Amino acid sequence: MRKGLSWFNVTSIALGFAFLYIPIILLVIYSFNASRLVTVWAGFSTHWYWQLFQNQQLLDAAWVTLRVAFLTATIATVLGTLAAITLTRYGRFIGRTLFSGMVYAPLVMPEVITGLSLLLLFVAIGLDRGFWTITLAHITFTMCFVSVVVQSRLVTFDRSLEEAALDLGCTPFKTFFVVTLPIILPAVISGWMLAFTLSLDDLVIASFTTGPGATTLPMRIYSQVRLGVTPEINAACTILIAIVTVVVIIASVMTKRQEMERQKAERLAAAG
Repeated sequence: MRKGLSWFNVTSIALGFAFLYIPIILLVIYSFNASRLVTVWAGFSTHWYWQLFQNQQLLDAAWVTLRVAFLTATIATVLGTLAAITLTRYGRFIGRTLFSGMVYAPLVMPEVITGLSLLLLFVAIGLDRGFWTITLAHITFTMCFVSVVVQSRLVTFDRSLEEAALDLGCTPFKTFFVVTLPIILPAVISGWMLAFTLSLDDLVIASFTTGPGATTLPMRIYSQVRLGVTPEINAACTILIAIVTVVVIIASVMTKRQEMERQKAERLAAAG
């Protein structure tokens, strides 16, 4: 046994991973079940995947969910990064406490309260609920997560790199895109991924802010599960897991590659 690890630690980790991932593995396995009964294995079959792709309601819900998640993650990443820069770089300014509280409030606010408050807001301003209200609601509660991730990277950022670029004639705008952004890009990508996943998974807030023609996949699955789990739902969840896994792998590869390029640039700069 390696130093620092005990049988208790290994057992605890193994039980923790088993608790988290065995249900997911069973869901994936039973999505290929030939039987209509999800708890009775009757042989391997991809029948329910073909049935899924003929279920227009689930397909429409999946398309809405992916569009909402992509727009939410993109806009929340931009706004969250700007909020993190403001809180990190501009010190104490008038209204900083209020601004900081507004940025981080969704982190500790129950989703029911967030969803209800946004519903009341949309009703008060007369905004029809639908695709865009879900997107706005998701941006509201995912932006804070992006801000936390990016701010943690900016806290340890070496400001001398920016100062050197400014001394060499770069404008602040160009310095940000040439020096700052490439260095903090792994954190930005991580924030985008986190926002995308949170939006993809949300049920409570979307239930409050949805409208006709804007049913998300979690809402559709939840409405069908109440009548009983079907193999089609297992297939839909398996595809969703696969999409998230692929996106996570791509983001991890991009982050690792960016980190390697940054370390290489630092070594070249030190050698020069």
